[in-house]
Formats: sequence, structure tokens, C-alpha cells
Amino acid sequence: MSRLIRFFTKILDICKLVPMLPVVVIAAIPLALLGDWRPWGNAMAIPVLGNPGFGQWLVIALVLVIVIDTVRGMIDDLRHGQVGVDVLAVVAILSTVAVAEYWASWAVTLMITSGEAIEEYAQAKAERSLTALMEAAPQTAHVVNLPGVGRGFAADKGDSSDGFRRVGSASAAAAAHRFDTVPVEQVQLGDVLMVLPGETVPVDGELLSGTATLDLSNINGEPVPREVFAGARVMSGAVNGSTALTMRATQVAADSQYQRILELVASAQESRPAVVKTADRLAVPFTVLSLVIAGVAWAVSGVPTRFAQVLVLATPCPLLIAAPVAYIAGTGRLAAAGVLIKAQDVLENLGRVTQVFFDKTGTLTVKQPQVVRVEMLPGAATRLNEDHVLMMAGAVESYSVHILSKGIAKAGAEALARLRQRFEDGQRLCPEPEASWPGHGREYPVVKNINEDAGKGVSGEVNGHAVRVGRLSFAAAGEDGFLAVGEAAPLSPRSGQLPLRGGAQQKDDLRTRFGLLQPDEMASYVSVDGRLIARIVLRDVPRANAKAVLAKLHELGVTELAMLTGDKRASANIIASEVGIDEVHAELFPEDKVAAVRAATGAGKTVTMMVGDGVNDAPVLAVADIGVAMTDGTSTAASESAQVVIMNDNIAAVPRAIAIARRTKRVMLQAVIAGLVLATIGMIAAAFNLIPVVVGAFLQEAIDVVSILWALTALIDRD
Repeated sequence: MSRLIRFFTKILDICKLVPMLPVVVIAAIPLALLGDWRPWGNAMAIPVLGNPGFGQWLVIALVLVIVIDTVRGMIDDLRHGQVGVDVLAVVAILSTVAVAEYWASWAVTLMITSGEAIEEYAQAKAERSLTALMEAAPQTAHVVNLPGVGRGFAADKGDSSDGFRRVGSASAAAAAHRFDTVPVEQVQLGDVLMVLPGETVPVDGELLSGTATLDLSNINGEPVPREVFAGARVMSGAVNGSTALTMRATQVAADSQYQRILELVASAQESRPAVVKTADRLAVPFTVLSLVIAGVAWAVSGVPTRFAQVLVLATPCPLLIAAPVAYIAGTGRLAAAGVLIKAQDVLENLGRVTQVFFDKTGTLTVKQPQVVRVEMLPGAATRLNEDHVLMMAGAVESYSVHILSKGIAKAGAEALARLRQRFEDGQRLCPEPEASWPGHGREYPVVKNINEDAGKGVSGEVNGHAVRVGRLSFAAAGEDGFLAVGEAAPLSPRSGQLPLRGGAQQKDDLRTRFGLLQPDEMASYVSVDGRLIARIVLRDVPRANAKAVLAKLHELGVTELAMLTGDKRASANIIASEVGIDEVHAELFPEDKVAAVRAATGAGKTVTMMVGDGVNDAPVLAVADIGVAMTDGTSTAASESAQVVIMNDNIAAVPRAIAIARRTKRVMLQAVIAGLVLATIGMIAAAFNLIPVVVGAFLQEAIDVVSILWALTALIDRD
């Protein structure tokens, strides 16, 4: 029963989209039962039409309504720069009336109205992913209006977030009952907003609640909800989890992340790629060819009905509907894969890419240098191992803003997890002598007295131990200005110290004891309780899937893969060899990158693509045939210089986008060619009187359905 209800619901929806369709279907009843009924006798006989019956007059009326509506649509198309070629349908339906083939006239009206319904269905199906994005757009926002938090307080005090933390953070539940729901366009900068469970974040802002769980799948396709903490950026379009959150608006709706995404989607929907425009233009010669075949058939046979027989089979639908449906479907597939394009022309050009330029840092590699190993200082006999060093260093580096800090902090968190797991597995051989040192047995390290010396390093206490991480001179220096180098087993300050006088030579000696770094490596040194004990080595590591992605691009026929970077050539060459780059351009200034891409872009049939982060690489993205900005959904997606935006920060989206583009164009051509060939064969058969006019009208509908359904196969994931 439920299936039957859904079926009739869909039928009702289709009838709402095309109101004339049920009228045309019902008109078949009086045509069949009262077609020749003439209660007026011969009083309504007119030239050409003769004396139609009651049911036949109803069909003529339907024909006039549909012809007027079709002509109006053709005029509107011409005003918008599109070719109005529905003239075939108009001539075909009028010709069937002229030769008194009223069932054929009814069949053509059914074909036109049902064709509109099929077109609406196909467009909706093709735009499903895009429509989902549009429908998820936030419409309202809850502006908190507690004492000391509302707009008046923000205006007086200048910072509503501080007011909320003082007044409202202890009573977030109460805040849920003290807000005004307003249209999202009315949200002002600094407003404190409440987002209830399951609601969409209305504007970009800063999280005021302690924690929140956000579903970012609408933004970047990320399947797993992300947990964020107080002070984090929250983006419009994210869906809140199971608890209410409070946030402070940092952007108005028009400037927020989701609105920028919607602008990209809207521009892609409204654009028409060159190949679709070409298909529109091809409809004109097809119309002329159809009229010539119909005219010749009439002239040779001497039978006017032959003209109508041919024209009811002449359908430009594969050109007018199948081509744009295929491209909308391809655009929707890209959106579902986390790739947004600014115009459908980009989809066409994507399939023709022959050379791809990549930025190195953050594109081919991860965004921050990662820890690759920990080197314990030879002769520094301690009871600490590599994981303890990483745990302590990561704890203090988590408070730093240095370029290496995030990599060390991440490695420290992983080391902490390993230490905890070993403890749970029964290992009790801790480096700390039983419980005599502070922090023994704690689940998380206790960190105190953090101090960062800009450009040198960061220091602090971790579980009661003094930890210094940074440059060699910073980490190894004791309070008395001496380099402290560990030699004895006990951990005690300043044992085995070397005087700092002549320090440059001593630092070189220490580096030699650690070993030489590779050209692409960098290091931070670690001391614990005044003793230099280890060196943490980091490097700009390739993305885990970079090599496979570049190999896939070669498989797709991309002939050349190049790297553009301002980094040292030695470092660039190492990354290039690891991921499979063909050509390296290193030590470049921004203008050098632009020149390299411009030279390739102007070289004959080469279609170039530049893949970068969309901000630092903006000039290069602009000069390439296709600029691709990679983001993770937390940065501005709508880069002015990029035509393609990857929302999930996954480099695998590059070959996937190319594969989708190529398949979309292939499916479009198949749908168009198959439809036109079938229509042409049908017209020739009708010209020889092999297909009756009524049968031809229904056969044309079948050709339309085949071509449109074939175009919709562009939605199927076969790449």
C-alpha cells in the first residue's frame, strides 16, 4: 500500500509541475466517445478544418493552447540568447490538425506535455546533489537576549563574547529559552546565537560553548562529525549535534561560508557550457533537415499526410534537453564528490586537461611538517625513551604558534596514546622511579609555566619536569649560560656541562653527535630537567595518497605533472621523486610561478590546470586554464581566482573530477547522437509511409525518453 501511495504521490507531483498533462490525458475520453458528435450539424464547418466533431474541437483547443505556450517559450529563449527551435513541434502539431489526423494531434500534445514532465523529472534528478545543498541553507537564527549578552550590551561593551562567558556560560540551558528567532539576514556582527540540536549553523562565528559536535558533510563531505572546542571557528552550513551550542557571529549571512558555496552552485546551474550551446545551434540544421525530408515526402507522394508523418518523428529533444541534463548531472556528481565548479564550461574543460601544475606545501604534502623520527643523544643515558620525549615536547609545543609546533604536538598526542596503551597492557617499566616524581600514573600530563621565546623555543613544566624545546642553543642552555649535555644516568641539572664560550664550535660538535640532517629535514632539540637528551626530526611529508593520485592522472592521459614551489631545489626534488612528479620548478617567486604556467597555457593544444590552496597561489590559479583551490571547508571556498573548489582537502578529487568530466561529455554525446540517429531513421521510414502518423507521434516520445534517460546515466558512479 505504501508503494502505491508513493506512486500516486509522484504522479500528483508531476501533474503539479505540468498542469496541462492531466488535461491532455482526460481529453482522450471525449475524443474517443464524442469525436464525431456534431449536435450543431454543419453550422460550424470552416475551410481547411472542415466540420470537426465535439471531441475533435477539444483537441483543436488543446493544440492552440499548447502552440501559444510553446511560441511564448521560444520567444523567451531568444531573449535569453538561446535558440528557440520548438518550431518543429509547432509545425508538426498544426500539420496533423490540417490533415484531420486528430488522434495524431492528441498524441503530439501528449508528447509535448509529457516531454515537459520528463524534462522536469530529469532536471530534478540531475540537480539532486545541488538542490540538497540549496535546501540545506539556513533560513533563521536564534539571537540570545539574556541580560548582559544582547545587542545592547555588545554595543556598550564592545565584545558580546566576554559578556556571555561572564553571564551566560553557567546557564546555557536558560539561554535556550531567552532568544529571539529572526531571519538569518538580520544577524549582526557580534550577535550571540543559540543553535539548537539538529539545527544548521546560520552564519560563520566563534564557538562560546565548551564543546560542540558538528556535521560538516554539507560543506566538505566529511562523513564523521567533528568535535570542536571553545574559541574554534564554526561555519554556516554545519549541522549541530545533540546538544545546544552558543556562538558569536563573526560574519553576516551574505559573507558566510555557506552563502559562498551557494553562489558557486547557483552560478554553475545558470551557466551553459560551450558544448551545450553548440548542441543548441545544431538543432537549427536538424530542424531544416526535418522540414526538407517532410517537404520532399509530400511533394513526391502528393499526400499531405506524409508531411505530418515525418514531422511528428522529428525531435530535437536530444539536443535541447539531453545535453544540458547530462551536464547538470555531471555538476551534481562533482558536488557530491566535494568538488564545486563556478560554471559548466569548467566541466567541459576538465575533461581536456593535459598538464597539471601542483603547489608543493599543503597540496602535494601535508599542511605542516610532521615528525619522522626521534634521535636520542648518544651518551645521554636516561630512562626516557622516544615516546616520553615526544609526549613531553608535544605537551609544551601545543601552546606554541611556531611552524613546527603542530607537528610535534600531534606526534606528542600519538605518543601519549601509545604510552597509555602500554600501561593498560600491563607494562609498568616507567622511566620515573616508582611514584616519587610528580605526575606519575596520571592519565594526562600536567603542564605549567609555559613560556615561549619567539624565534628560539618554548619551555614549561610537564609532570613536574622542566622541558625546553626549540633551537639547539635554547634547548641545551642552562640557567647559568652553559650548554648542558647529558652523560650520566640520573636526570639532574647541569651534570656533564660544557661551557658556552666558543659555543658555535660546541653546537657543531653536538650536531655531529646527532648526525647530519637531510636537505628536506628540520629539527627541534629537547632538554629535560636541564639535560639535552634528544632531537626531534621533522619534514614536509607527502600526502599519503599523493603518489597514487599522480599515477591515476597519468592513467587518465595527463601527459605532464609539474611542481611549482619556492622551496629549495633539493627539498623539492625529494618530494617529487617520492610522489612521481615529472618536472620540478623550485626556488620560485610568485611571479616566476605565473610565468611558468602562462608559458604552458599558451603552448598550442595544451590545457593546463593549477592545483593550490586558493590563497597564496591566487595569481597562478588565475592564469591557468583551470585553477583548482583545495580547502578543507574551514577556509574561504569561493576563491575569486579559482574555477574549481575542492571542499574536502583531498587531492584524490583532482583525477576524480577529470574522470567525471570525461564521462559526462561521453554520455552527453552518446545521448545526443543516439537520439538524432533514431529520429532521422524514423523520419526516413515515415517518408516512405512505413510508420503511420499516430504511431510516429508515440515513437518520437520513446526516442525522447531514451535520450534523456541515457543522459541521466551521467549520474551513475562508474569512475
